[in-house]
Amino acid sequence: MTHAVCIVPVAPLRKFADHTAEMVSQLLFGEYCTVTETGKDGFVKIIVATDGYEGFCQLQHITAAHDLFNTTPTVLAGEWVNKLKYNNTDMYVPFGSLLPGYKEGAVILGSHNFTIETSSTTVAEPKTDSNRIKKIAFTFLNTPYLWGGRSVFGIDCSGFTQAVYKFFGIALLRDARQQATQGTNVDFLQQAQCGDLAFFDNDEGDIIHTGILLNNHEIIHASGKVQIDAIDNVGIVNSITGQRTQKLRIIKRYL
Repeated sequence: MTHAVCIVPVAPLRKFADHTAEMVSQLLFGEYCTVTETGKDGFVKIIVATDGYEGFCQLQHITAAHDLFNTTPTVLAGEWVNKLKYNNTDMYVPFGSLLPGYKEGAVILGSHNFTIETSSTTVAEPKTDSNRIKKIAFTFLNTPYLWGGRSVFGIDCSGFTQAVYKFFGIALLRDARQQATQGTNVDFLQQAQCGDLAFFDNDEGDIIHTGILLNNHEIIHASGKVQIDAIDNVGIVNSITGQRTQKLRIIKRYL
């Protein structure tokens, strides 16, 4: 097996080794993975280091990074889009991309050298408050919903919660049903705090959606796009249409 790191802004992670296969997730610039097997047509099967998700990505989107794999990057790209220089050309990576080994405005990933031209970076730390949670979460406002997406260019519900928590050094699992197994229970919505996650189920009782509570009556979540809606003990109510869209199942606290 080979340890590797993503060297493109966003690398699709597909269910099968085929460009037409379902995109199940993504790797962002600077995120680590382990290559487990070689596929066809330039694809390799990988396991994402932070959440254990498996899928196929293009070999050209990653590079070997044995020396970096056991380190925990804490510096993240802090603007909605961040300009880098790579081989004398411009590259733009999304908010929350990891910058492993960041030093004096440069990142070296294997044999690839990147110069960070955007000045804003941030450090992931567990200490937080409601203002910082909102600042990070609101950066994603109006980002379109994208199945398997994990960036400001397109994101799904659990990708959104995972992306926000990354800024606090907390590695959430990839899917909503997996994230619901983490953290501690909050018994009642009235006890919820900013940053708690709410989970929602379908008629069969399966967890199908999640979002970040801003307080005990508002939630920010990716549904069509990242937006703020009302929430009550029953579930989510769309703030524009007044339509009830999700059924509340459980609330979890991680911070």
